[in-house]
Order: sequence, then structure tokens, then C-alpha cells
Amino acid sequence: MIVCVAHNIISPLGVTSAENYAAVESGRSALKRYDGLWGLPEPFVASLLDRDVYTDDRYTIDERIVIDSISRALKETTIDVTSSKVLFIISTTKGNVFLLDKRETGFPQERVRLGMMAREITKHFGNPNEPIVVSNACISGVCAQIEAMRYLESGDYDYVIVCGVDVQSAFIVSGFQSFKALSPEDCKPFDANRQGLNLGDAAATIIYTRKNKVDDYEWVAYRGAIRNDANHISGPSRTGEGSYRALKVALGGLNSDELAFINAHGTATSYNDEMESIAIERAGLASVPVNSLKGYYGHTMGAAGVLETIISMQAVDDHNILGTRGFDTLGVTHPIDVSNQNRATEKRAFIKLLSGFGGCNAALLMTKGGQR
Repeated sequence: MIVCVAHNIISPLGVTSAENYAAVESGRSALKRYDGLWGLPEPFVASLLDRDVYTDDRYTIDERIVIDSISRALKETTIDVTSSKVLFIISTTKGNVFLLDKRETGFPQERVRLGMMAREITKHFGNPNEPIVVSNACISGVCAQIEAMRYLESGDYDYVIVCGVDVQSAFIVSGFQSFKALSPEDCKPFDANRQGLNLGDAAATIIYTRKNKVDDYEWVAYRGAIRNDANHISGPSRTGEGSYRALKVALGGLNSDELAFINAHGTATSYNDEMESIAIERAGLASVPVNSLKGYYGHTMGAAGVLETIISMQAVDDHNILGTRGFDTLGVTHPIDVSNQNRATEKRAFIKLLSGFGGCNAALLMTKGGQR
């Protein structure tokens, strides 16, 4: 079984997984309105790190927070990161895209290439392997974990370090503004009055290994699926086809009443939330509680699948179904179970669900103690 041995989150809500979970559990959000930032003509709401804290002459901010997140996770282990049996997988949608701006002169422009960015990170740790980069729009973080499962199951590696990262910039924010996808206020996932998404900075790390026997307290990445319905370059399927198929494969033979919750993508855009509600009902999971973490972090892009998996593991450890911040009145046509209040649970499994541009969709079943 593929087991999580350590994790970390660096975000505006904290620099450890415990700090981040405590903030979310208490209902705290890092979302804030920014006017005139980076010279952008339109204000936007986002969850942003303090850039001054992560200023570094050698590493970009994306590289710096990845290195810090991985280093913090490694402190929980005795792993020799210089071993050829340790593999790094970096999940990101944009990486150092800010280097496309010719005015950015502090780093070689070739570091805008995701592979070059990943090599800088593994070189810092002295790891001899070519790093893997997963960049598949918003589902990158779950895709990276599924890739880690495959590498470990092959027996070629003893440990796989998965880190998801994205840091917002004028390039990224202006792109979403051109889509008219950003909300002028804190986002409201699945709500009747939702107006769009917010963006966020984060790096999140999970370290996986393979075990034949799993202790009751350990988390297992049990089964994952990636499905592309090729619906549209930016619009999700109106029938939820890809998400539905990913959900069905990830669920496998598990009964829906064994799931504590589905942690959905829940971006608070009109089409995404509607599509997820359709897919969840089609998969026979309408009775399973659904939540979204975007009201706390915004959309952290390549980090989302990793960060939200970690927070969800901690929630189940705490016997907690986290509330969806910003939600009030159900605004999707299919009757899914969303609440803005934390709720108790004794169940030991959840599904992490993501969807993204180009019709990509992914789902990951996580179980505590390898119960399935």
C-alpha cells in the first residue's frame, strides 16, 4: 500500500500542516482584497504570501517555498534525500511564469521552464534523479500523487516526495481577469450568489512510501483516476462526464456510506460547481457530505490537490467534516450535501476531487489504516 509518512503546508495561514488545519478548523481565511497590486487596473481578492519573507538571491519565490516545505516535511523522517531511491515530483501549473516579464532580471529566464525550476530544487537537496514535473491544469496536485503511487508500486523507488506549488503574479491574475472568472469578494463555493473564484499562494508536500502492512493511524493513497472528457478548452462538461468517471474508478468497491466526505474542487465559478454537483449525483454520492476549501485559501492551482488532501486527512483525524466557508444557500441544480458548519464524523475515508481546463478531471481515494 502507498502510505503517507510526512507532510507540510506553507501558505498565508501558516508554515506547518498543523497551523494550517487549526486556522481552517476555526474558520479563518487569508483572503484579502488588493487594489492596484502589480499595476493591475482591476482590484482582486486573493490569499497571498508576504513576498519579503521569501526574497532570495538564489531562488525564486516558487522555488524557495518548495524547498522550505519539503525541508519541513523531511524533518519528520529519517530519509536520505541524496539516495537514488528517492524521487521528487513537482506539481505546478505556472511555476516561474513571472520570468516572462522582461523587466524581471534577477534570475536566468530559462528558469521559466518547469523542468529547469524542478532541477534547481532537486540540486538543492543533492538528489541524483531527474525530477518529474506534473503540469495538468488544476488537477496537477492529484495527478502528481497518482504518479507517485505508480512509481512506488513499480518498486523502482523507496520514497516519492510530491510538492505542489503556485505563486500568483500579474501574469496569472490578469489571465483570470480576462476570463471574467474572478470574484470581487470572498468566493462562495456552491452558493446561489457565487460570483467567481479567488486565487492563492501555497506550497504543499506529501512524502509517500510503499508498505505491505499499514498501521491503523496511517493514511493510504488507495486508488486514483484521471479522466479527460475533452469538453472545452476552459469550460467543464455540462454532464460532468470526466468527473463522474474519475469518481467511479476512485470509489471502486467502497460503499458511499463509508466516505466521510468528498473534498470537491469547489472553485465558486458557476460552471465548475454545477458540473461537480452533476457528477457527484451521477456517481451515486449525493448523500455524501461535500466541502470546498477555496474560501480559506483561494484557488492554489498546482498546490491545490496536495494542500487539500493534507487538510482533509487532518480533518478525518480530528473526526471533522470542515465547513465550506462562504456557502449559505445551495446554488446548483443537483442536491448535494454542502454546509458552512463543521460537522462530526467517525468515518475513515474521503475522496479528493479536481477538475480543470481542457476537460481534465481527477479523483483520489484516501483511506485511514488501509481499510479497503
